[in-house]
Amino acid sequence: MTTTVSTSPQIPRLQRLRKALPRLLLLAVVIVGIVLAVLNRDSIDSAALEAWITGFGPWAPVVFFCAYVLATVLFLPGLLFTLAAGALFGPYVGTLIALIGATVGATIAFLVARYVLADWIAARTPARVQRVIEGVEDEGWRFVAMTRLIPFIPFNALNYALGLTRIRLVAYALASVVFMAPGAAAYAYLGHAGRSLATGDGDLVQNALLGLAVLGLIGFMPRLIKRFVKGRKAAQEAESPAPDTAGEARPGSP
Repeated sequence: MTTTVSTSPQIPRLQRLRKALPRLLLLAVVIVGIVLAVLNRDSIDSAALEAWITGFGPWAPVVFFCAYVLATVLFLPGLLFTLAAGALFGPYVGTLIALIGATVGATIAFLVARYVLADWIAARTPARVQRVIEGVEDEGWRFVAMTRLIPFIPFNALNYALGLTRIRLVAYALASVVFMAPGAAAYAYLGHAGRSLATGDGDLVQNALLGLAVLGLIGFMPRLIKRFVKGRKAAQEAESPAPDTAGEARPGSP
């Protein structure tokens, strides 16, 4: 008498579910966090944020850094936090904390999108959209640089969107920190100038002019990068060897 062992078709499904469970849990946590943050974002203002951070005393910079990272992941307005960084910690330390916090938060969002969603979306992306994604990937860090310098591009959404591409993590993080630096410095200076106006301390005019000057520089930087990209492509085309036409047959030749 022989016994036959039947393999249930549900076993591979359970294995796939167990493998995908950590990603699904991570996605659920992020979605719930984003929903709660968006629903309560109107209750977050600069005065409440500064008062809350100040209450931590010497730990205030560390708490603010963690709050900035979390805010970036959860779609809270980064401009509010950068202005608060300048008001709380001064233009230099505030710029550093805001810049590193924004970069770490942007990198986490990038990795969440790549780890959780990239494969699923790639399998369902239409051909036209896929060609757009491939164009973004070809530009690499240059595309990241351009988008970091354009103020009206949604910063938080962009972090997740770029995670769906195959742009290298190192290039993404380096381009983000370098090309977000001017904006972080400008808004931190403006936040510091606003605090100076409220307290009557410091040189308000100097801080405000410095912040506005850096903001003006940001407006020109996309043009500079665009010229750099065009010059680089022209140089590559000039260096590429011309097609060999010496051996081609000419009209009328035997």
